Amino acid sequence: QVQLVESGGGLVQPGGSLRLSCAASGGIFSIYTMGWYRQAPGKQRELVARIISSGSTHYADSVKGRFTISRDNAKKTVWLQMNSLKPEDTAVYYCNMFGLGVDYWGQGTQVTVSS
Repeated sequence: QVQLVESGGGLVQPGGSLRLSCAASGGIFSIYTMGWYRQAPGKQRELVARIISSGSTHYADSVKGRFTISRDNAKKTVWLQMNSLKPEDTAVYYCNMFGLGVDYWGQGTQVTVSS
């Protein structure tokens, strides 16, 4: 059974930075696509960024140039470095592991961008 545990959320002022981490236990981490999603109050969950097993990345237009996703297969960890944060980035951020018939989610971590 795979478990994903996120950390690193919190309150930050506009223009600030946060780094989210997602540690996986169980499963063959290296073969799966890892993603970060977010859900703001009253809105649907949306893809923020994903990184496939080869290391190729994809970003939502709203975060391009500000966020960076990375992974370390040996540590079974994926990170989301978030810079130049805006109030509209406020949401619960979820880690996702996907591929080969599996689709696992973490419990989420709150990110609040406010002055």
